[in-house]
Amino acid sequence: MKKKMVIFAVVIVVLFAALYFVTVFKNKQAVDESDNPYGKENLKQETIDQLDDPLYQNQITPDKLDEKLTNEEDVFVYFYSPTCPHCKRVTPILVPMTEDFGVDMKKLNLWEFEHDWDRFGIEGTPTLVYYKDGKEVDRISGEGKNEEQTEEMYQKFLDKHTGK
Repeated sequence: MKKKMVIFAVVIVVLFAALYFVTVFKNKQAVDESDNPYGKENLKQETIDQLDDPLYQNQITPDKLDEKLTNEEDVFVYFYSPTCPHCKRVTPILVPMTEDFGVDMKKLNLWEFEHDWDRFGIEGTPTLVYYKDGKEVDRISGEGKNEEQTEEMYQKFLDKHTGK
């Protein structure tokens, strides 16, 4: 009886180890096969899950954003986290809207770059910031009480800064 328990325990351990290695391999393969815009190999699972999602393309790293700001460029930056429930509701509204406005909105994933909340003065996600000539001009955060209100508040923000 004791021998059966040991064999059973060993089988369970081997199965968990195999599952772990398959998951690690699958994640590494997903990162390798995508155009990894993050500039690092170790990505969190929530980020890996979004690598091929069309709503989360056009990523920018904090260093690339600094470069744009130093060069006094105009840029819209959407600060978000893949774990943020508000972001999950705002992103499908905002991304198509910016495309309709012809805005090249960059996305900065604060889940991967956690140390950059303070660097860019972000207090919560989602936050859309408009930089003109490398300086922050305006920002909008959060979501409305419903989808319609969310759409309206972001549309007003984009109207204000695109002149459309």
